[in-house]
Parts: sequence; structure tokens; C-alpha cells
Amino acid sequence: MRLLVLSDIHGNKEAFGAVIDNVKQQDIDACIILGDMIDYGMHSNEVIQIAKAIPYPVICNIIGNHEDAILRGDYDRFSSERGRLSAKHTKSILTEESVQYITNKMHNQGVLEFECAGKKCLSVHGSLEDYYWKSIRPEDILIVYKKYDYVFSGHSHIPHYFEKYYEESNPTLRNKKKTIFINPGSVGQPRNHNPMTQYVILDIETEEVQFCKVEYDIEKEQKAFTDKVDVFYRDRLTVGV
Repeated sequence: MRLLVLSDIHGNKEAFGAVIDNVKQQDIDACIILGDMIDYGMHSNEVIQIAKAIPYPVICNIIGNHEDAILRGDYDRFSSERGRLSAKHTKSILTEESVQYITNKMHNQGVLEFECAGKKCLSVHGSLEDYYWKSIRPEDILIVYKKYDYVFSGHSHIPHYFEKYYEESNPTLRNKKKTIFINPGSVGQPRNHNPMTQYVILDIETEEVQFCKVEYDIEKEQKAFTDKVDVFYRDRLTVGV
């Protein structure tokens, strides 16, 4: 069972298109989307159209902090005025079709439990401490994640993979319970000093994980930006910060 794991596309049509093109020759069974399809970039509506055409089952599709804030019209938790202005602009250009997709096709709580290939999985945009605004970090993992085999998260725009071994009464496994944590990084606004579009392909049964990085036409995406959004969100695409 091979999963395509995506997060934080952020209205970047060229990046998202490059991902879809790159996985055409891959053996993919299903897709997980971890939120923040929209905002920052100029192509939120187009990104949703691409998502609607993904050619395999989307078994998890949760909203992120940007979908949540924009649909509710509540921008207080954005850390900068440029972020608030970008979100307000995105709200102003979303089509009714896009709003209906977010409302009806994305799970509206930013967190979802599900089973896949006999594995108990959790997808959360941020973390169980704050579904939308606090990222999972290896140094402060909660005991509550112990019950899952896989925990998928986004929000930080920085990829991670780590395993946590919890204490458990299970002599066969030397009294340990393993949980695997995966953040695929960001498709459309990477922040790990690598400007390429980033995603994960996971074989959920063998635990084989591929962190994929693909070049895309950054300049073409940047040319679509207007003065409605701070140039910061355009320029950061060049260096991945």
C-alpha cells in the first residue's frame, strides 16, 4: 500500500503540477493531504482544481490553519500583518466552487484518525496540542501519540521522519511500542533551504519512505504574483525559506 503524502501546497500551481507529473509513473494506491492547499500563492483556485483531478483515492484530506482562518474570517492568529492581508486577499478571490470543495471535501477539523493496511494512523495539520498552529517537534512528543502506528503532520513546512519508542508491557517487542512520525515538507512554500517542491511516498506496510524533491518552474509561478500580496511570499520561493 503506497501512499502519496502532501502538505502545504499554498496556492502554488506550478509546484503542485510538477508533483502530479512526477508521480505519474509511480505505483501509488492512495493520497493523503495534510492541509493548507490555499493562500500565500496566487493560484488557490487552480490548486483545488488539480486536487479534484488526483487520479487515485484521497483517503485523508484535512484543512489547515489557512483554510480554517479564511473560511471563518478570523485572522487574529497570523503572526504578521502581511500574513493577514494575504489571507484576506485569498478569501476575496476564492470561487464558490473552491469554497464548496473546502467545506464539503476537506475534513473540517484539521485532524483525522483512520486505518490503512491494518495500521492505525493519525493525520493532523499541526499537532494534538493545537490542530492548526503548533507543529509536532521531535523534542516534545506527547504520550497520546502512542496509540498510533503512523502520525502524519504538516504546518512547519520542514520535512521530518522519526520513530518514538514508548514504554509498553509487551515482552515480545521488548516492552516497546513504536510510532512513526512523518512530515512530508511543503509542496508550495518549502522552508528547509531547498526551493524544490517536496512530498513523501510511503509504503505503509514495509515502512519504506521516500522524501522526494522535484524542480519546478519557480519563475513562472513568481510572475503570477500581484501587489495584493507582499513580495515576501513571492521572493522566498527562490531559496526555500
